[in-house]
Amino acid sequence: MTKRRLPALSPSETEILRLVWLLDKATVQNVCDKLPAGRKISYATVQTLLRRLEKKGYLKHHIRGKAHVFSAAVKREAVIKRSVGDFLDRLFGGDPVPLMQYLAEHGKIDADDIERLKRLTDKK
Repeated sequence: MTKRRLPALSPSETEILRLVWLLDKATVQNVCDKLPAGRKISYATVQTLLRRLEKKGYLKHHIRGKAHVFSAAVKREAVIKRSVGDFLDRLFGGDPVPLMQYLAEHGKIDADDIERLKRLTDKK
């Protein structure tokens, strides 16, 4: 991954980038086919989002026949690290404890998840 700071992602861009990571290499049609059934998004919109992600530096492409084949230009972990870090800073002043409390109190994590987190912290 490049050392430059990449521009922020919109929710739609994040969704499309996640699908490209999942597919590894993807055409516009591949991404459209992977969208959830209830997600109403046109082929042209997916194409625009892929081009926007490429312009921002998140994707690259090569041409195969007449199709543009997109792949990640940045590692998933790097984007997650930055996005989660930014989120923690903005909402919680960088403190992860209130976030974990919220997730536990609202049923987003369960006892098994907490045990996994304990094992992770014990490793550090």
